[in-house]
Amino acid sequence: MPLDPKKHAMPVQDAAVRAHNFDEVALGYTPEIAFAEAARCLNCKNAPCVQGCPVNIDIPGFIAKLKNRDAEGAYQVISASSSLPAVCGRVCPQETQCESKCTMGIRFEPVGIGRLERFAADTHNAAAGKAVQKPAPNGHKVAVVGSGPSSLTCAGNLARKGYTVTVFEALHTAGGVLVYGIPEFRLPKRIVAQEVEGLKALGVDIQVNAVIGKTLTVDELFEKGYEAVYIGSGAGLPNFMNIPGEALKGVYSANEFLTRSNLMKAYRSEPVTPIMKGGRVAVVGGGNVAMDAARTALRLGAEKVYIVYRRSMEELPARREEVEHAIEEGIDFRLLNNPVEILGYQNPDDPRDPRNGFVTGMKCIRMELGEPDAKGRRRPIPVPGSEFELDVDTVIMAIGTSPNPLIKNTTEGLEVNSHGGIIIDDSAMTTRENVYAGGDAVTGAATVISAMGAGKKAAQAIDQKLSAKS
Repeated sequence: MPLDPKKHAMPVQDAAVRAHNFDEVALGYTPEIAFAEAARCLNCKNAPCVQGCPVNIDIPGFIAKLKNRDAEGAYQVISASSSLPAVCGRVCPQETQCESKCTMGIRFEPVGIGRLERFAADTHNAAAGKAVQKPAPNGHKVAVVGSGPSSLTCAGNLARKGYTVTVFEALHTAGGVLVYGIPEFRLPKRIVAQEVEGLKALGVDIQVNAVIGKTLTVDELFEKGYEAVYIGSGAGLPNFMNIPGEALKGVYSANEFLTRSNLMKAYRSEPVTPIMKGGRVAVVGGGNVAMDAARTALRLGAEKVYIVYRRSMEELPARREEVEHAIEEGIDFRLLNNPVEILGYQNPDDPRDPRNGFVTGMKCIRMELGEPDAKGRRRPIPVPGSEFELDVDTVIMAIGTSPNPLIKNTTEGLEVNSHGGIIIDDSAMTTRENVYAGGDAVTGAATVISAMGAGKKAAQAIDQKLSAKS
């Protein structure tokens, strides 16, 4: 039978319906679709797809199980390398990683590796009932700072080797960016909760409301008997443009906007933590976070949502799938435009006017693309005299984040680079002995799977060092 040249489409909610709910957009492969997609895999001997995976999943191996209709076997192959398969199958940029290396993709569409990973994980989770075997303790204690994908991976890998692991999370719910940053319609929170419960079953102790650098310092963790510390605290410090009007009411960082919606349930009719709903919203930026913020604003009742990005569609860094979904839902892309000022209401005759200080619009300038910059992307150049005003009453800045300096400022001997990222060596150890780091805390904002790869690498280094002491 000839191979199907096209990847099997992912079933999704209708755009007109999903734009008004927070249910998951992608509905997942049925067994028959999954098995048919698995049959497209060529089972290459050199497995180039594995080279594109930051955690080195045996991709041909798990797909071979699906070819034989063995979804549980496929899950077992995946979980030998990945701690978060149900998460990765949903949010990883497979199109630029494993699928970009797929041999099928040379002439046809690549195999839907991420969709198959999600299918295997979801099938396992739906049938899960067997108790997790808790490893015997090996006598070593490790502290993990943060509970995002990098930290969860490090904690899980160490726990499986018998380490006593404690995860310290600053917020009241474990999961890091997986729970506060990624909306429900892309990553249901029950999926993250299942992964966290799996770690607890392995013996991982998760302590929430624990701000390392405030409630405890890294030095105090060592005093409590931890032999190594892994810092996977992410990059939660939002960046702004430093233009006039950013202090007006109705201006959010995407980090704050998404945290209020995802974690604090601001979409409820009587929320504990409120958020501005409705009206006309401009989201500044072109990455996945910008797409998440824009689509969330739409679901919160905005009458109009704009994506304002200074480059063209070709340079847009967000995943193609997320961009396509946003366009289908009615998000208006204002490309080759850049904000220069956020405008606000002020009544000089009545300083008590309740409308004072609120956003009334955003002044933008049109851009054109010049020569490529250091990253190879064409540099945006303002077009003189092209300023115009966009009628909006909420502005969300989604132009990136940086690592929070709290841990650096409270930990002696911990060095960072000019961007605030923690400096590590090839083993993931920082400039402080027995303190390791990885993920966004080192690189700045990046992908879930790259953070997981960093957590896996650090766990291997910690194990190699501590096991040598036994």
